[in-house]
Amino acid sequence: MSFPYSNKGYLQLFYGENMECLLEGMDAIFRHIGVVPAEIWFDNTKTIVTKVIKGGDRETTERFERFREHYRFQAVFMNPGEGHEKGNVENKVGYQRRNFLVPVPRFLALTDFNRQLLELCEEDANREHYRHNETIEELFKEDLKSCHSLPEIEFDLSGKKSITTNNWGKFYLYKGMHEYSASPKHANSVVNLKLTSSQIIVMDENYREIIRHRRLYGDTKQQSMQWLPYLKQLSIRPRALKYSGIYEMMPPSMKQFLESCSNTETGKVLKVLAELTGRTGFDSALNTVNQALCYGASDADSIQNLYRRIYADVPELPPMPHGPQIPDVGQMSANLIAYDVFLKKGGVVNA
Repeated sequence: MSFPYSNKGYLQLFYGENMECLLEGMDAIFRHIGVVPAEIWFDNTKTIVTKVIKGGDRETTERFERFREHYRFQAVFMNPGEGHEKGNVENKVGYQRRNFLVPVPRFLALTDFNRQLLELCEEDANREHYRHNETIEELFKEDLKSCHSLPEIEFDLSGKKSITTNNWGKFYLYKGMHEYSASPKHANSVVNLKLTSSQIIVMDENYREIIRHRRLYGDTKQQSMQWLPYLKQLSIRPRALKYSGIYEMMPPSMKQFLESCSNTETGKVLKVLAELTGRTGFDSALNTVNQALCYGASDADSIQNLYRRIYADVPELPPMPHGPQIPDVGQMSANLIAYDVFLKKGGVVNA
């Protein structure tokens, strides 16, 4: 978003171009500067514009209209194919890419990096304007006079959607290319979705949260699988494991481990795996299973102990060295004379 008079601009990054990304980006900039511009010019992105009407009018999406009315700004749309009409923001995109995004930035959380970008934009405004003998920040004070205050009530920026799951409790978004899991309990049923730029939150018919996913992006087939609801359900009915279809979706090493478990131990193992998944994620449970396979373990207690060793910083103690006074049990015969000698040295008399 750029302000042509002062040449001040703000930048936010997202993984894709959808309504959630657009609204969250605009809202973040509005809240950062503390006001809302009275008029904003847009191109004819399909995210907003559903129809270009002869004579210059536009039909826009209902969500964008509600957002615009909530923040009380006038939307002006450019003529199709006339990029020069918004040349200031086009130039600003190039400038900020070269100065803020080269080399390609690395970060742990996009939300944190977006906050840093807003601060970089503020620092950049301290330079002198390319035409006037004033800084960009000094000229920006005039831009602020054409803005109005933020609304007192926050706008719900998330998208809402209802969708039907398949036989495995999964559903598809983005032209059927992005697959998400709900739960086996909600197979072949309608679930409610709350969409943000970064998450897909799955809820039941009463809008209680079932599970949440990181939102997928890209024009390729992708899958996001959250195992917790499936493991919980299987732990209740472990005998149905190999007939549920869920078993075939499991990683090979987990299937191998479950095959080695006895019928009575399978339910306990599934319950433990569900607990570990809920605590630190499915990857940690799978890693623990892989360690158990290395040790030849096949019970729930071993899974718990190995998990504590790996994820609770419990050190693995080295074998205790045998001193000259301690008999080597592994080499002992059934003769208990060695124990008698050992006990006498300690002052113990056999009765």
